[in-house]
Amino acid sequence: MKNISFKVLVQFVFLIAVSTVWSQQASSSANQVSKYNYQDAFGPFFYTKNGTNTRSASGQPGFEYWQNRADYQLSAKLDEANNEISGTSSISYTNNSPDKLSFLWLTLDQNLFKDDSRGNAVIPITGSRNGAQGQIFDGGFKIKSVKIIVSNKGVATEKEIKYLITDTRMQVFLPHELNSKGGNVKIKIDFSFIIPNEGSDRMGILGTSNGKIFSIAQWYPRMCVYDDIVGWNTHPYQGASEFYLEYGDFDVNITVPSHHFVVCSGELINPKEVYSIEQQKRWEQASNSDQTVIIRSADELKKNSNAVSTSTKTWHFKIKNSRDVAWASSASFILDAARINLPSGKKSIAISAYPIESNGKGAWSRSTEYTKTSIENYSKRWFEYPYPAAINVAGIPGGMEYPGIVFCEYKDKGKDLWGVTDHEFGHIWFPMIVGSNERLFAWMDEGLNTFINSISEEDFNQGEYDEKPLDMHVFSERFTNPNLETLMASPDNMKEINIGTLGYRKPGAALVILREHILGPERFDFALRTYVERWAYKHPTPDDFFRTIENAAGEDLSWFWRGWFVNNWRLDQGINSVSYVNGNPQLGAFIMIENFEKMAMPVIMDIKTKSGKVSRLKLPVEIWQKNVNWTFKYNSTEEIESIVIDPDHVFPDSNESNNTWKSVK
Repeated sequence: MKNISFKVLVQFVFLIAVSTVWSQQASSSANQVSKYNYQDAFGPFFYTKNGTNTRSASGQPGFEYWQNRADYQLSAKLDEANNEISGTSSISYTNNSPDKLSFLWLTLDQNLFKDDSRGNAVIPITGSRNGAQGQIFDGGFKIKSVKIIVSNKGVATEKEIKYLITDTRMQVFLPHELNSKGGNVKIKIDFSFIIPNEGSDRMGILGTSNGKIFSIAQWYPRMCVYDDIVGWNTHPYQGASEFYLEYGDFDVNITVPSHHFVVCSGELINPKEVYSIEQQKRWEQASNSDQTVIIRSADELKKNSNAVSTSTKTWHFKIKNSRDVAWASSASFILDAARINLPSGKKSIAISAYPIESNGKGAWSRSTEYTKTSIENYSKRWFEYPYPAAINVAGIPGGMEYPGIVFCEYKDKGKDLWGVTDHEFGHIWFPMIVGSNERLFAWMDEGLNTFINSISEEDFNQGEYDEKPLDMHVFSERFTNPNLETLMASPDNMKEINIGTLGYRKPGAALVILREHILGPERFDFALRTYVERWAYKHPTPDDFFRTIENAAGEDLSWFWRGWFVNNWRLDQGINSVSYVNGNPQLGAFIMIENFEKMAMPVIMDIKTKSGKVSRLKLPVEIWQKNVNWTFKYNSTEEIESIVIDPDHVFPDSNESNNTWKSVK
């Protein structure tokens, strides 16, 4: 190393003196000890596994990707007086895996409501949305029989087979191994259950002045997913974590009292048998109208809703390439509808079903407008809506989504009704189209959905309900509190009070930052569309999402996934010092900043000079790739009056005290 000359040494001492004179920190950042480790944030080997034949290293399904299939023929009969459903689930299960299967696993979600269920054991006494909200009743499935259907020369025979129920799972033992790569088996299950009044805020019964509204979901034995990640996915249903389901076609018959009206996932096959001639005409009008058309008015329902019916009607629905089916039935429904226009030129229909208690211009009379607009917007931005109808039902759940149908709280109106409608229909894309494992990764559906909701909110009716962006400094404590679990934790492994933050708002905010401040809208939107197109009607994992975004956007984002998703890291960017080149503001300034916490983010600064001019400066995240602090030259031509890091509060900086520097002579 060269010796420092006397002249240089004098200049160095002078610069230190000038720095002392011309800079003042607005905080004690000089005394802070940084926790940042760039080898943690930017270290190699973020992905612990290489690509496989089933899942490419680029994030797309591999050339040997497979998934099994479950097609259902379902029948249900509603006993209104006893709040009971009895039904039959006939399942045609196709094993496309490379493995032979000697047994099958199904999920029995209604068993959550049994007194001795695991879910009931872990639900706190107060303050939980899960379970039956304290209702004491004979909950859970009553499995009447489990049979295998065998066809021989066109003649089908049914044979009882062995099964074992463990909490919310049922294991069915096959008499012969199910062949790999296309083997098929048909099983038939007869069942019944009492409908809970409040079914873990996902289904239930609402009493109205004109009759009960039955919102019915998780109502039939459903196949567990067998995949290339863990084989059988048999995590029990405890209420907080949602669902992971196979795709298939559904043929559904629902028998209800004859004065009831039923809405269900998919297409109504027998409208002439269940609607009057006048109502059929109104449906035809609605299917060609961009304005809401009343199918069944408040006046009409008042005439018949309280009638006691001893007869029944059977409603027949079909839906293709779906992972589930849900429905609602009531004599108290007002029904209205309007046409949905899709990008390809295809049409769907938006339908709303709600009681008189929910009616009104500021309330559910706008539901169909909200539904139509939401579906059209998401179809244009991300992927075309695939189902023949989109139905919004007013009922007891606060908000819950299923293919082609959602349940929203009957009390909602105005902005609240728009928000919950848009959110629940956003779920058509995540996870109804992109079928992630909700039981394990809430952020893959709730977080992605919260993100697309934020864009839809801006789009709707010229921003009628648009909100200001989150002040991320305010939300930093909520999003990065050290006591929080990570986003990768299952909802069953999170404190219930944290699920709203970790499943919804934090991942949603992270994706807003990734779009607006790291990749830019064009790159991000292309990458997200690529993810949806690749994994439509398939089962992606977190790695598949991370890899797709990186490959489609052309960016190594391992530092971002580590900070936001894998770890619960905090952010604290601060200004250490400011000095002028040779003590002369006209020659430029040296600005030193430091990263004090574990998370790395780009740096945005507003620099204000003595004349009042404010310049926006952006530094890429790479400045932290091998540095804890960073000094850069700012080409000033006059004295700097102040510097503010993250002036718009777009990053979750947890310590504002070191974000501002002001000059004091």
